[in-house]
Amino acid sequence: MARRQARVGYGIPTLLAVGLHVLVLLVSVISLPTREHEPSPSSIVQATLVSTETVTDQAQRAEEARQRALARQAAEEAAAQEEQRQAAEEAATQEAQRQSDQAAEEQAREAARQAAEAEAVRRAEEAEAETRRLQQQRDAEAEAQREREAEAQRHREEEAAQQREAEEQARREREAEEQRQREAEEQARREREAEEQRRREEEAARQREAEEQRQREAEEQARREREAEEQAQREREAEEQRRREEEAARQREAEEQARLAREQAEAEMQRLIEGADERVANAQQGQQAANDFIALVRRAVEQAWRIPPNVSSGATAEISVRLGPSGELFVAEISRSSGDSAFDRSAVQAVEAAAPFAELRQLPAGVQRDYRQFNLRFRPGDVR
Repeated sequence: MARRQARVGYGIPTLLAVGLHVLVLLVSVISLPTREHEPSPSSIVQATLVSTETVTDQAQRAEEARQRALARQAAEEAAAQEEQRQAAEEAATQEAQRQSDQAAEEQAREAARQAAEAEAVRRAEEAEAETRRLQQQRDAEAEAQREREAEAQRHREEEAAQQREAEEQARREREAEEQRQREAEEQARREREAEEQRRREEEAARQREAEEQRQREAEEQARREREAEEQAQREREAEEQRRREEEAARQREAEEQARLAREQAEAEMQRLIEGADERVANAQQGQQAANDFIALVRRAVEQAWRIPPNVSSGATAEISVRLGPSGELFVAEISRSSGDSAFDRSAVQAVEAAAPFAELRQLPAGVQRDYRQFNLRFRPGDVR
């Protein structure tokens, strides 16, 4: 910007100076012929005073005047040429200065352009280096992500293997438990058959016929209940499959505790039965055994019950329970809701986890039918 302003400042004076010199030259050229025709004062005076001079003298003086005029004109032309030369030199100097300034400006622009190009190259190299660094960082992060995913996959496979092993162990335990139950049921069946044989020998034909009729009705009812239970079982299995997928860990713990509860209940029931052989003969003793059975059921359900968090202390749910002849669970449904679906569901799951109740078959035959259906009331803290 400063150089452009300097060039403008030199150009205007230069033009003015050249114009002034041209004007002086024109004025000089125009004024010179006029001076040649004007008689000099000295000539006029001489012509007036000396009228007797010869023509030759006059011509000589005219020639001298003309020479002096030519000399003066030459001097003026030389001065004008000197001024023009000086103006040309000054213009040339100014032009050289302008060209020098322009060259300096061009050099400055070229230097600035080269600096800008160098800066652009430097920034491009820095950007490329940053891009390589970011790419390396992304590659490292991707590699770390792949390693984490591989580690997570390995953990999932290990957990799946552990889960399969736990399920296999639970299956073996269930099979062993079922085998023990079958053996207990077989033993109880043999004992009941012996007791029934003794009663048949003691009872009259009418009682035998009435018992057989009741037995047929019970078998028919059991058949109908089994059919209904099979349908309900299929529905429960579908629901149970979904629930097992959602609560596998909790269910395994509940099954384990239910197994312990059943073992304790069986042991306690066996102890009570062994100590109450003589009491079974009368109704009062049968009622006591039935009460013991209900108490065992409650304890088994309480041990299998997992109360959900944040349950109101006043919540109460009543579950209707219906059992099969061998104590297997036919139906466990909510007869009165607490208003809390999680609480209601936990009560139903506790009954399902504690079942089957094989101790039912150890009750007298006349009492069994009365206790194949009963209600359990669930409150936070106890089961009644």
